[in-house]
Amino acid sequence: MTFTKRLREGVRRGEITCSVRIWQCPGVTVGARYRMEEGQIQVDSIERIGFPNITPELARESGFLGVLDLLKVAKHGRGESIYLIRFHYVRPRAKQTAKPKSKAHV
Repeated sequence: MTFTKRLREGVRRGEITCSVRIWQCPGVTVGARYRMEEGQIQVDSIERIGFPNITPELARESGFLGVLDLLKVAKHGRGESIYLIRFHYVRPRAKQTAKPKSKAHV
């Protein structure tokens, strides 16, 4: 699942937790994780919706200024079905460094 560059920081901060996509069929699977830069997006739910469900509030929740702004980005290929995907960002695990072994003093 990819996001336009201007949305990525909001996704990482947890401010954007949903996306509207216009696809032929769902392009993601509930429960699956998809790479996004150093972390991952985990899909929580997918719901098929209609154009009346795309409100200004939903557009803003998705990180857009309004409905027209969202629709410019939402269409992928020849898709005609509208999906609301809810997700959360999974931060990368902190890399563990080997602890130096303590030396016994004699």
